[in-house]
Amino acid sequence: MAAKSMTLFWCSGSVPCWRVMIALEEKKLQGYKQKLLSFEKQEHKSPEVLAINPRGQLPSFKHGDNILNESYAACFYLESQFKSQGTKLIPDGPAEQALMYQRMFEGLAFYDKLGKTSEIIFYYVPEGERHASTIKRNCQTLAAELQLWEGYLDKAGSYLAGTSFTLADVIVFPIVANLFRFGLPAERYPKVAAYYALLKDRPSIKASWPPHWLEQPKGEDTLKDV
Repeated sequence: MAAKSMTLFWCSGSVPCWRVMIALEEKKLQGYKQKLLSFEKQEHKSPEVLAINPRGQLPSFKHGDNILNESYAACFYLESQFKSQGTKLIPDGPAEQALMYQRMFEGLAFYDKLGKTSEIIFYYVPEGERHASTIKRNCQTLAAELQLWEGYLDKAGSYLAGTSFTLADVIVFPIVANLFRFGLPAERYPKVAAYYALLKDRPSIKASWPPHWLEQPKGEDTLKDV
């Protein structure tokens, strides 16, 4: 079985790691070897990770002799290599493909804005050095980004690229889930909230749900003012 020749090093709640795990589930590749690591303990800098990923980052993914340590690359690879297995994640039609690719790569900007707002300001900057103007500016930037996705979801249908679950959803859903984990007010972004509600119980997403979220269901209120 192909999954038995796969190894994934990952961290709970990591957006890039979760993408790869959703893709593996959608392609019916359960049973791969995996190891849950801790960023806090610097386990992503361990020799076993560095052996396949000299950057010492997660996810670190290997299939046989093929190494893919970027989440986009791993997701594309899994769809390409297992095209006829599980969920078809790249639609056939040119218009649907174009929309899927556009939304996938807009996910880079979306994730960047989430990171700057929640991680850098609230976690990596000491409380005494957090400037109200910087926090406000970053919250406004994230809010503007979310309004874009509100509009996209209003036009697209149930999913980001139409009526079918695609790679765009694999890439973007973990970002959306983290937003609500950090306290994004659902009433301000009803389309994004409806999208989250639709996908959170999808089998591939439930199967890969961050284990520390299951242990501690209550999230944070970092983004309550966005």
